[in-house]
Amino acid sequence: MNSEPIFVGGALRRPLIVRRVASARRVRLAVDPRDGSVRLTLPRRGSERAARQWVEAHRDWIEAQLALLPQPRPIVAGGLIPFRGMENRIDWSPAHSRIVRLEGDRLLVGGPEEGVAKRVIAWAKREALRQLEAETREVAARAGVTVGRVSIGDPRARWGSCSSSGNIRYAWRLILAPPFVLSSTVAHEVAHRLHMDHSPAFRAAEARLLGTDPGPARAWLRANGAGLYWIGCEG
Repeated sequence: MNSEPIFVGGALRRPLIVRRVASARRVRLAVDPRDGSVRLTLPRRGSERAARQWVEAHRDWIEAQLALLPQPRPIVAGGLIPFRGMENRIDWSPAHSRIVRLEGDRLLVGGPEEGVAKRVIAWAKREALRQLEAETREVAARAGVTVGRVSIGDPRARWGSCSSSGNIRYAWRLILAPPFVLSSTVAHEVAHRLHMDHSPAFRAAEARLLGTDPGPARAWLRANGAGLYWIGCEG
């Protein structure tokens, strides 16, 4: 088909994304809470025509799920953006420096107004990498392990990952969350340098490195993590 059906819910309009997965055993329909994408997964030999008809029969459910998703939060002059769990007003002025800086609960941004979002995100990524690298190396030193490269990205599936070689990669959006959430994620990934699994020994190491129960941080991400992906989103 040349055009995809469009689903509308709340402030969102999303096309249907169809993909075939060789390992899929059945048709699967999902609305991704991180970006609102409507995804139809088909087994390799499944009938696409029948699956599309089935999806159309579930249009009300899809559009209800879209309506329940967090509202897009574009980054604009005068708007709000969370940083380390606290909301800050984006104070843009052509008189401000192009170097973004935080003063109290105001984020001072200069330069052309149309570049506000780009500069704010670049600043947040720099702050995320600085904080995550510092905490990772400090926790690794306490754990008596080494880590390789610490980097950031914008993954959709996980908040952090640790390779067998010791390289650790984080979602930069952790800097938008409260500090205890970021610290818990660091402890989780460094604990993988001791145990590359999620065994009881790993869980014990994770809690020991964090110094407290990581459960509240996991609960915060389950409840609020999807909303972080809507920051900087136009809809």
